[in-house]
Amino acid sequence: MAEAGRPGSRAFPELAKTWVPPHELRRLAAYKVLASYDNNQAGQLAAAGGDASALERRELGDAANLVDTALGYLLGSEQKVTVEGAEHADAETPTPGAAEAAAVQDRLRKWADKELLTFRVQQAERAAVLLGDSVMVLAWNPEKQRPTLRVYDPGFFFPQWGDEDEDFPRRVHLAWELPADDDAGLKARVRRVTYELGPISENGEDGAAAGGRQYPWEPGRMSNVTCYLTDAEWLLEDLKNGETLDRLPMDKASFRVRPDGTELNRLDLMIDFVPVIHIANTIPDGGEHWGRSILARVLQALDELAATDSDSSAASATTGTPIIGLAGARLPVDRATGKPQELQVKAGAVWQLGETGRMDALDTSPQLAELRARVDHLLERIAANSRVTAAGLGTLEATEVPSGYALKLALGPLDALIGMMRLAREHKYRLLFKMVQRLYQAGRAEGWTAGETLPARLAWAPHTPTDRGAVLEEVAKAYGAGVLSLETAVAMLLEAGYPIQDASQEVERIRAKAEQEAAVRMAEAAARRGREEDDEDQKEDDGSGSARVRKPVGKVSEREPVEAGR
Repeated sequence: MAEAGRPGSRAFPELAKTWVPPHELRRLAAYKVLASYDNNQAGQLAAAGGDASALERRELGDAANLVDTALGYLLGSEQKVTVEGAEHADAETPTPGAAEAAAVQDRLRKWADKELLTFRVQQAERAAVLLGDSVMVLAWNPEKQRPTLRVYDPGFFFPQWGDEDEDFPRRVHLAWELPADDDAGLKARVRRVTYELGPISENGEDGAAAGGRQYPWEPGRMSNVTCYLTDAEWLLEDLKNGETLDRLPMDKASFRVRPDGTELNRLDLMIDFVPVIHIANTIPDGGEHWGRSILARVLQALDELAATDSDSSAASATTGTPIIGLAGARLPVDRATGKPQELQVKAGAVWQLGETGRMDALDTSPQLAELRARVDHLLERIAANSRVTAAGLGTLEATEVPSGYALKLALGPLDALIGMMRLAREHKYRLLFKMVQRLYQAGRAEGWTAGETLPARLAWAPHTPTDRGAVLEEVAKAYGAGVLSLETAVAMLLEAGYPIQDASQEVERIRAKAEQEAAVRMAEAAARRGREEDDEDQKEDDGSGSARVRKPVGKVSEREPVEAGR
């Protein structure tokens, strides 16, 4: 990483390829370094860089554990697609557009189930947490009649920024190298998939060049911009120095062909956006676009931990099988060579000592205890500096936490970390669902009409356990006092982790049950009044009744309930 020209060239010879842009080398080398820590191969990487002693390095999965722990807190127990306003669709007086929002939410959730969105999010987010970046690509599939979602290695992602003030690049490359296959007769080559925004071609089939094209998500507005797709391959032997990724010779390109026979050479996708979503693990610094790995700030501590584990392993060997010094011992003699045999420390061994003989053992247990204490110290530093905290990593003992409030304070840095990571992803997932809706509209799928795209987001479950009893008591008091609506109360229970599949359906079931119970209570009250009137009539007929004023039939006493819910 410290080499000025091509970082990591000795450890990563594949980065010396001529097609890799020089300004991207450091980022690609950083991805490989981080991946080596995740796979317990950082010692082998250091050995490939010239440190022969690094092969003895012991790595026990601490880096991978840190990544997986942070990923688990980020994702929570589940993720759901929500559309703003959909929760009010089943209200007694639904807000304008609530029914449409609920319909879009239902269709997006069905798409998420078919495209295994939870699985794709897990793939993308682990790469983002480990490497700092992740990439997802959408494409319209005419056979399935829905957008497909794929996750790519961020090392394949090469955005081309034309202006630093742009929010999104107008040209994006996805490129990787394909190895040679001698059995199939294929040579080593590089594949490049390019998405590029540009003016609509004059010979467009829909004749949109004259006045532009009207996209279904912007009715009444003409646009002259579209996205072109190019998918091509180049033989590595045909590339010369200076012909980097954005300068590959098009006259030597071999374009791929779709199953329907269409050549993928500036294919008009009939959309006005690049269907590529780049997810950064953290909020980038001003003027930057890349995120930071969860391991970035504790790599030195992980190196120290691996070195301490190696020393601890060596010390435990001398503690379990100590070094022994003998004086005045009678050593057995090998009959074949006549030389004394080497003594071995093992169970049941008997050594004969003379009258002045002595045996001394080297005790290394204090050093081993000190090394183990240093391991605990380094783990605490890693937990603190990564902000995952000792409580988050599970290394904090329960006896060290005096109360739940103290545990909440201990988890404070973790709460801030997860809040920052989710904030960095909020806009990107909104953009993902916007693109999904527009691809459905561009594909003229059934049920997706022209109109403005509705805002949708990915809702995360709480990352730490919540006190369900306290939340339930708070919701019951607030709803009973009339300061919360039923929709908001159910949403709070859903966020607290109650097993509610759909908030709107749960609200509908609660109201239906309340109406049913109200009807039963009214029927019981009417039956009770009828029995009382029958008893009074019977007393008057028998002559035993006192002079009572008979209540009119159908009228309710002031003391009887007049509302179903009272």
